[in-house]
Amino acid sequence: MMQMKEYKEVPQDVPQDDTVVRQPTSADAVRIPSGPENWMSIPVGMPNCPQGLEYLTALDQLLVSQKIEKLELLTGFETKNRFKIKNSLGQNVYFAYEESDCCTRNMLGRARPFEMKILDNFQNEVLHLTRPFRCDVLCCFPDCLNAVEVSAPPGQVIGTVEQVCTFLRPKLNIKNSFGDTVLHIEGPICPCKCFSDTNFKVLSANNEEIGKISKQWSGLGRELFTDADYFSVTFPLNLDVRMKALIFAALFLIDVVYYEH
Repeated sequence: MMQMKEYKEVPQDVPQDDTVVRQPTSADAVRIPSGPENWMSIPVGMPNCPQGLEYLTALDQLLVSQKIEKLELLTGFETKNRFKIKNSLGQNVYFAYEESDCCTRNMLGRARPFEMKILDNFQNEVLHLTRPFRCDVLCCFPDCLNAVEVSAPPGQVIGTVEQVCTFLRPKLNIKNSFGDTVLHIEGPICPCKCFSDTNFKVLSANNEEIGKISKQWSGLGRELFTDADYFSVTFPLNLDVRMKALIFAALFLIDVVYYEH
């Protein structure tokens, strides 16, 4: 007897493709963009790896593109950020979307609190980022320093990414679940450049460069009229998968702090 397949109802504001059948997930799941694009096959047999992060064990680079929201482009009304994450072959790896309140997005701007959910091909949430409210004025220093808490799987904290007080170059510390600083991120003196990419170096504990997060120049029109950005992140292939996830999470903090305008 033929078994009926189960379909999941999803919010209308998320791109849909009725030709693809998704596995059932939790009630707050969304449908991720699909269609003619290929999804990366999940590596198997990875011991001591949080579920869903197996993809990162086989990668040394991720390409991140933020979706242009038509309502935001036409009216300036700030909408929830959504991102596609691909590997260097152009295959989809993850889909990320912001959970935040409409009022805080438009009233607080880049200072707003939000949750970022990263989903795999089966709509399973594999990474969860929590960014608390941070005052965007100097009078609130040092409470204005930005941070994001990273969980994989959701509910199990693997570390944090925290902004460091500096007067020239942007700096971030990546800390493990015990609060120990394991990696550093150092940006350029001027994070906003025209007609060229902007690189944030990822440094080991002894200040050796092991990777980078690049904000890629996306063209004059896109840069002037939208806050939809292109990023890439590179790290050593043999780096611990949790450290890869934390470097990846740092990308979203860099985006909201320096390029959300």
